Amino acid sequence: MFTPSSMGYDRAITVFSPDGKLYQVEYAFEAVRRGWTTLGIRSTSGVVLAAIKKKVLPLMDFSDIEKVFQIDDHIGMTFAGFASDGRVLVDYARLRAIQHKILYDEKISVELLTRRICDVKQSYTQHAGVRPFGVALIIGGVDDKGPHLYMTEPSGQYMSYYAVAIGSEGQIANEYLEKKYRKDLSLDELIVLAIETLTKVSKEKLAPEYLEIGFISAEKPVFKKLSIDETAKYMEKIA
Repeated sequence: MFTPSSMGYDRAITVFSPDGKLYQVEYAFEAVRRGWTTLGIRSTSGVVLAAIKKKVLPLMDFSDIEKVFQIDDHIGMTFAGFASDGRVLVDYARLRAIQHKILYDEKISVELLTRRICDVKQSYTQHAGVRPFGVALIIGGVDDKGPHLYMTEPSGQYMSYYAVAIGSEGQIANEYLEKKYRKDLSLDELIVLAIETLTKVSKEKLAPEYLEIGFISAEKPVFKKLSIDETAKYMEKIA
């Protein structure tokens, strides 16, 4: 909650408040906290990305809702916050990945792609006439250095994680992951932990179609997504 003394400093993105904050960036963080719960987990076996999907309107075509995206053969991405902002950054990430492959004849590293995305996000915090991206991205993949998992903030900052959750139930999910996570988890165990975490923190009972799971193995670094039937089989393991 912002006090009356903060009013006026949120009129433009380029104006710092007396306590050193950019309030438009703070508001973008709030958009992330109100998003659908999303998480990523990595171990020596690979990386798993998972997200909750919600049917907002009764007549919505639920099959068209996508929360986990393939960026390149070896990289996947998910997000929480404004879906429109996330879609633009997903397209940008795919473009940078293919440009790097064409220019250097090699796959882009996970961290380099993350840094390129964060360069764009940061630039939108320092120019008049624009607003910050109201979305946080979780980027996971496997490159020559092994499995990686990064989370990018609306400010343009990014950090590496073993496990991280964002969105409306992100804090509760992070607390659950802290208790259950181990670095030696197999890929199947990572998927089970991701599903278990989302089902534990969700305020509603989740059916398989309300979960979207993507994964990439360290042995065969090709990003794949679980079908609804495959998700259901994993959910039976935690029932």
